[in-house]
Amino acid sequence: MKDSARRSQPIVEHILTEIRRLHAQGRPWATLLAVCPNSESVLRAAVVAGTQMRAPMLLAATLNQVDLDGGYTGWTPEDLVRTTRELECRYGYPGHVCVCIDHGGPWLKDKQTSEHWSLDAAMNGVRDSLIAAMEAGYDMLHVDPTVDRTLPPDQCIQIDAVIERTLTLIRQVETHRRTQNLPRIAYEVGTEEVHGGLADMSVFRSFLQGLKSSLTQAGLEDVWPCFIVGKVGTDLHTSFFDGEVAQGLYREVQRFDSVIKGHYSDNVENPSAYPKNFMGGANVGPEFTEIEHDALVELAEREQAALGAHAKELGSDIVKALEIAVFNSNRWQKWLLPEEGDNFYELTAERRSWLVRTGCRYIWTQPQVLQARARLGENLKAVGIDSEAVIVQRIAHRIARYCRDFNLEGLLDEIRLDENLREE
Repeated sequence: MKDSARRSQPIVEHILTEIRRLHAQGRPWATLLAVCPNSESVLRAAVVAGTQMRAPMLLAATLNQVDLDGGYTGWTPEDLVRTTRELECRYGYPGHVCVCIDHGGPWLKDKQTSEHWSLDAAMNGVRDSLIAAMEAGYDMLHVDPTVDRTLPPDQCIQIDAVIERTLTLIRQVETHRRTQNLPRIAYEVGTEEVHGGLADMSVFRSFLQGLKSSLTQAGLEDVWPCFIVGKVGTDLHTSFFDGEVAQGLYREVQRFDSVIKGHYSDNVENPSAYPKNFMGGANVGPEFTEIEHDALVELAEREQAALGAHAKELGSDIVKALEIAVFNSNRWQKWLLPEEGDNFYELTAERRSWLVRTGCRYIWTQPQVLQARARLGENLKAVGIDSEAVIVQRIAHRIARYCRDFNLEGLLDEIRLDENLREE
């Protein structure tokens, strides 16, 4: 942004301020949607849906997805920001898509865990990633040092350590930002994970109070996270949002002028309950991978019908390519349940299907998958089907549904789009 250095308020905070202002004037509360850009199709769909809905849009990229090493998407932070801005121009998005880091903390990048990085190395790695994202033009950073691989598996990190490491990372980012005269950015802190130790309300309060005190003592009283992540009923294996819990958490953070962010909002059963209970935001990611996978399976069936007797000879075999790529990645092993063995092909067909559907986000850029997908596109193009357009529209349709449920539709027409949201 040409005028970004003159911002008095980070863009994400500006949008939340406008949501509060409009709510005070009678507009229903709006919950911001943060789409995890785990593929090019999902990123395109987010911009398409945001344009169609005229809705604010956040992207929440993990360090596994996008990082200095390219992540599993192949994008560096600069790549993600540049591609997002290009898509804004292509589709005529009427605002500014906010690019954010999701779960920026030690050992939350799989590589740091598998390679047994020390605490110092992991913290330094996260610091470098956060600073690189800020320099690339990200709008918000989720600082989440709630995992400690130096502890026994059954031991939670102490809340004082979480506060200290959160302060350390924010101070390092802010020191660099101010030295380089970069625009202000927004922050998100906390986690919904039990291993983070923030699930208990008394610990949650202690975290908020301790972080506030620590930031003030460090001379960072003007830096306070606008989002606090809360455990609101949803996790990897449950999909019902608990509005009563959410309201309780909101009352706690409202005193700090913050809002609650929910993670694991994929396939939530009651999305319209989010704004009714004053949720500030919600992250959705794996659900869109599943839609992309399912669209490819359906397109493969249409390809087979189009090729007829030549399907075996000329077909893409995309479904098999996806399964093999997920299996070879070994990423599926991170989702195994304690009672399950580690032999993929001894699992039930239902579990294998789930592991492939959710694990596809790790392998979209693998050469054999790209090759099969290109063949699929060529075969369907011959019968008048644009396979990639079909996939993007399927994902965009689901994103648009979240926009409606979260009261985001038309919001860009109502909020004040001053320097915070306009490109020059």
